[in-house]
Amino acid sequence: MGSESLTTPLHQNHCELSARMVDFAGWSMPIQYEGIVAEHLATRQQVSLFDVSHMGRLSFSGANAAQFLDRISTRAVMPIQPGKIRYSLVCRADGAILDDVLIYHLNSTDGESHYSMVVNASNRSKIVDWFRQQPDACSVHDRTLETAMIAVQGPEAIRLVSRWLDWDASSLPYYSGAYRSGDFGGLTVSRTGYTGEDGVELIVGADQASEVWETLMSLGAEQGIRPAGLGARDTLRLEAAMPLYGHELSESIHVAQTGLDFAIQCSGREFVGKSSILEAREKGGLPVRVGLRLEGKRPAREGCEIYHQATRVGEITSGTFSPTLSTPIAMAYLNESAAKPGTTLEVDIRGKRHSAEVCHLPFYQRA
Repeated sequence: MGSESLTTPLHQNHCELSARMVDFAGWSMPIQYEGIVAEHLATRQQVSLFDVSHMGRLSFSGANAAQFLDRISTRAVMPIQPGKIRYSLVCRADGAILDDVLIYHLNSTDGESHYSMVVNASNRSKIVDWFRQQPDACSVHDRTLETAMIAVQGPEAIRLVSRWLDWDASSLPYYSGAYRSGDFGGLTVSRTGYTGEDGVELIVGADQASEVWETLMSLGAEQGIRPAGLGARDTLRLEAAMPLYGHELSESIHVAQTGLDFAIQCSGREFVGKSSILEAREKGGLPVRVGLRLEGKRPAREGCEIYHQATRVGEITSGTFSPTLSTPIAMAYLNESAAKPGTTLEVDIRGKRHSAEVCHLPFYQRA
């Protein structure tokens, strides 16, 4: 690991838990503690705690904040009522994806509403610079280093957080949040996550993070809580078919081909990239994102080529052996001609062809 890696406010906690640390997007992050499969299954069956402080946290101010965010977002921001959160994409005028983000519109304890955003760690500087270069930019504040972000995920997550706060976290609908300025250096609780399970994500002051982590670990002991690293976070999100920037999303991938139509709202509004999206939809022909189930036990990894009747039709963007389903799964971009669910394909894994079948996404969905 390079000496220039940033550390989160929870770095010492990870070291005390004997986490295996790796460099990820310039941050020293835990890839695993006791093991990826154990951490994955704990999230599916009980509750896990993730340090996601490497994610960028931005806030916006100014009378034009809502209008600005609406213009740079593929999903409408102006209609978002206070207390709500939306997943969206940010793209260039040519439709190339700059990032996928969460946009928050929350009320502070004094009743004033404010907008904030969570962005991917690898894109934080790029996104901040791009926002500030826009002609109608509002004030953008990077709060990443002064805060921490903890994800509490799993079937027991809401009960645990409710005990901790002495407040019924289940009262928060999905993709909504609340902000309390007097708690933990400013506390944001959002019913969001990246695992396919129920849970919340907490944003707290950097100086308060270790105390919050230790308290949740102690309170959750009877529920079988485990700390979980980036390894389990990746297998969990892949089972839930959640795209990851740098894999299913990038500047070489067009918004229109992602299958994320719920996050693209073109009607009745103008935003950066709209014309290119409409043109791409009308023209067609772009590879599309699909799911694959592979025969056998060997997983396909990013970059593995995919063939249909001896013709190359795409490549894997993410692949793993699913701990929940006990089978190799993958996401890929395929030519439309080979993308119909049920189509049998072959994946080249280190020179050997393995049979695979196109399937509906997600691979896993909680009951």
